[in-house]
Amino acid sequence: MRRTRKWIDMDHAHDFACNGERIRTTIPMKARGVADLVEDMGRMGFQGGQLGTSLRIWKRMLEEDVTVFLGLAGAMVPAGLGEFIAYLIRERKVDCLVSTGANLFHDLCEGLGIVHYQGSACADDAYLNECKIDRIYDVFVSEIELHKADNHISKFVKGLDPEKRYSSRELMYLVGEGLPETTILGAAHRAGVPIFVPAIGDSSWGIGMVMALREGCRVMVDGIKDVDEITSMVEKSAQTGVIYIGGGVPKNFIQQTEVIAELIGDYSGGHSFAIQYTTDAPHWGGLSGCTFEEAVSWGKVKKEASRVQVFSDATISVPLVVQALRESGCVRKSIPDFQWGEDGLRLEYRKG
Repeated sequence: MRRTRKWIDMDHAHDFACNGERIRTTIPMKARGVADLVEDMGRMGFQGGQLGTSLRIWKRMLEEDVTVFLGLAGAMVPAGLGEFIAYLIRERKVDCLVSTGANLFHDLCEGLGIVHYQGSACADDAYLNECKIDRIYDVFVSEIELHKADNHISKFVKGLDPEKRYSSRELMYLVGEGLPETTILGAAHRAGVPIFVPAIGDSSWGIGMVMALREGCRVMVDGIKDVDEITSMVEKSAQTGVIYIGGGVPKNFIQQTEVIAELIGDYSGGHSFAIQYTTDAPHWGGLSGCTFEEAVSWGKVKKEASRVQVFSDATISVPLVVQALRESGCVRKSIPDFQWGEDGLRLEYRKG
């Protein structure tokens, strides 16, 4: 039987598949700043296009009444991203940080003058151990200096009220006092940006706290208080946007706030904006690589949300996007102001 080929109007088919838009992927080679480059990359295919899209979505968040949550995983501070994160906090490009304890420990180190150095992933690790040098892939840091930071934490704990139950937000605010504004902790203290560390014991913060405990000084860190406080922020926000550098505990800790809000009856339908920079893939089933489309099924992200995931090393993608934000000079419409009291959180948006 002879088959008859069906002729298709290719112009119509293209318009149908691309919502009527025809955007050429080739970007011109010309002199331009980082902001213009990343904007132009939004026309490209693959992850270059995703990177440009992430910048557009981030800028859109800043144009509306949105509380922006940043999740920070991985060894981003030792790798060199600390001052970029501090800039985002200081300039209120983000409004809340959820981080691993390790990132904030290394941020504390930088604030105390303990420096991370570029090393080599091919070094003799047994020799490094003899020299008391710790390696984080190709980053070196003195173990002797790190112990100074452990002792700093222990001393800090000894000055706390042993009868009070602290949220990690309260602890990080106190720690940040007196640290340089180029550090994450110092910038957050000055800007009034809350920092949550849901797995605080799984880091050198836990080491310093145990050192104090063994000397008879205890600190009570209430993880459920953390959950309640950050959920209150989501409930009281006009809209929420999320940005994840990596995934892990910080990503889930922020995402689950929408599930809690739905259960207790103050649910907005999920996050309105979502961006992630990650090297993790979704097909392994882990949360770090799961897509925002999957999050829609849980009600964590709105089905109509502006969302993008950039599958790229964050030490490459994040500096480009943050620098582009800075160069673009985008002015924020409004900034959420948080007032914490005995009766809970009061959130108001003030002009940016």
